[in-house]
Amino acid sequence: MPTTQPETTFVAEPGSHAMTSTAVQAASREAVYRAYTDPELLVRFWGPPDLSTEVDEFHVRPGGRWRMIHRDEEGNEYAFRGVIHSLVPNEQIIQTFEWEGLPGHVSLQTLTLEDAEGGTKVTQHAVFQSVEDRDGMADTGARDFAPVGMAQLADVLADM
Repeated sequence: MPTTQPETTFVAEPGSHAMTSTAVQAASREAVYRAYTDPELLVRFWGPPDLSTEVDEFHVRPGGRWRMIHRDEEGNEYAFRGVIHSLVPNEQIIQTFEWEGLPGHVSLQTLTLEDAEGGTKVTQHAVFQSVEDRDGMADTGARDFAPVGMAQLADVLADM
């Protein structure tokens, strides 16, 4: 049963290398952190609902590598990878993000979890190497997916 979709903000200021999405999830910081660090939970909200998601590699520790694969109905694969730089349990994850279809265009992503009225404020902040890289990511899915991903996360958290 889908839960109420959290209000999601998405900001990508013109000329900036960064984009940020924010939503308040009706769950504890511990639950949200677990959803982002448990691969069985992560695949349930990490990606568009019309694609399947597979964890190829996922080592939750500083220096740990991760790789996720999306597949569409025709069997096409879209792989993403990165390295976890920092973990502060129940507060923050800093990692790189790279779509293998466009290698060399790496962003640095920071997930921050803060107590908020009604649950946990989830902030996803990404800094790209160029404005063009950021605009490409924002325009080819990140802008539209931000509220979808937060709604899917809300459903996972409601089931935990």
